[in-house]
Amino acid sequence: MSSTPGPVRPASLPRRAGRQLRRGFGTHRDPLVRPLDRSRSRAWCAAGLGLLLGLAAAVGGALLGYQVVGRDADAHLARLRQVDAVVTATGRHGAVVGSRAAGGYQGRVAAEATWTAPDGQQRTGTVEVHRTAVVGATVTIWVDEAGLVTDAPTTRAGVAIEAVCVGLAGFTVLGVAVAGALALRLRTLDRRADRAWQCSWTRLEPLWSGRTSHSSGGAQED
Repeated sequence: MSSTPGPVRPASLPRRAGRQLRRGFGTHRDPLVRPLDRSRSRAWCAAGLGLLLGLAAAVGGALLGYQVVGRDADAHLARLRQVDAVVTATGRHGAVVGSRAAGGYQGRVAAEATWTAPDGQQRTGTVEVHRTAVVGATVTIWVDEAGLVTDAPTTRAGVAIEAVCVGLAGFTVLGVAVAGALALRLRTLDRRADRAWQCSWTRLEPLWSGRTSHSSGGAQED
């Protein structure tokens, strides 16, 4: 068997987080850890806690928004009906539309059509049809309680997608703010460390290099 040691594996994320917590709050018994190191660890811990709280808030807000908007969407859907409309005139081929009622597709045009309202009365109006629709073609439209054409209702899937997008946007904004605050704090600590290092170097370098003893010796010889 080979006695060559294998590569050192980096510590797992939970162990690194625990180390930062112990170092930041004074339970890490390491004489080489300086107060500045503890301040850095506290900054990282605060940033991690902020991200966790932001994630919880984003998830909670998304779920709450889904429930509220979903109930409104269900109530709105209950007031609408899908009916079949018969195209009676297609002379408005120049009016190309692409609204939500058209499903977001281009190449649809406005045409005259008739349909039966939920109360049984006949209605006539403008609907959106495919460019190739001809007179007599049947299209499915959404109407309200009065039988007037309206936009297609928002589905639960659409509400869920919207809630997820809003939650992700909020978490992204918070993440950028936390990252900016962490970077600013670490930069401040780095500057403080540089000043402390310069002060220590100014005080200890003459002793380390021997310039102080040389100067003292030279003065005695004079």
